[in-house]
Amino acid sequence: MNQTEKTAIVLRYANYGERDRMLTLFSPTRGLIEAAAHGCRRPKSRLLSASELFALGDFELFEKGGRYTVTGFTLIENFYPLRDDWDRLNAGTYLLNLCESAVQPGENAQELFMLLLHTLSRLAFSDQPWRPLLTGFLAHFANTEGFRPRLRHCVVCGDRVEDSAKAWFDLREGGLCCTRHRQEGMPAILPEERAFLHHALETGSSSWTEGAARLAPLSLMEKYVEAHLEKPLRVKAPT
Repeated sequence: MNQTEKTAIVLRYANYGERDRMLTLFSPTRGLIEAAAHGCRRPKSRLLSASELFALGDFELFEKGGRYTVTGFTLIENFYPLRDDWDRLNAGTYLLNLCESAVQPGENAQELFMLLLHTLSRLAFSDQPWRPLLTGFLAHFANTEGFRPRLRHCVVCGDRVEDSAKAWFDLREGGLCCTRHRQEGMPAILPEERAFLHHALETGSSSWTEGAARLAPLSLMEKYVEAHLEKPLRVKAPT
């Protein structure tokens, strides 16, 4: 038995009983943690703020036999403005679900944790369009998880694809296909969309407005990332 404190964010919760919740937490150093929050649904519970989606804070956890119980909580941020915009709330919930699908218990995932926090902060507290923010997150998510999209050369022949040339995207191989090696059904990717992805992969979330929001290839990156996840997502990205 031991008592620990972990900085984490709530990715998901499930109600059980009349007053309790099981929380899925994402810790940058411990990955996914399942923890029970007893009595958190009581109106005056001191764990009420700890049991909501997006709750970021320091969780006091009591561990016994591999099971965790939340015994205390200090709130850092709850990203509350997301609740005022359906698309931004949906985008934020999608990001939580992506992280839950990728992170393992006990895993050190500090890079992904910081990517999530930075993107949620821009969604909640800036006027940046949500579409390029979500697209930029997906590009960095792919890079963090080891399948960075290849945007310079054809994944079949290795030839350089000029920035202005017509190209397609191989979702399985994770990169461009030239005209000679495209397969039927491959989605096309515009030069402007490739330019957005190049820019996004080299910069932070505050600059993911480069070019018009319509040039952020959200649908393409969504399909690419989800094709490489081991678990299906419960939440779909906003359209």
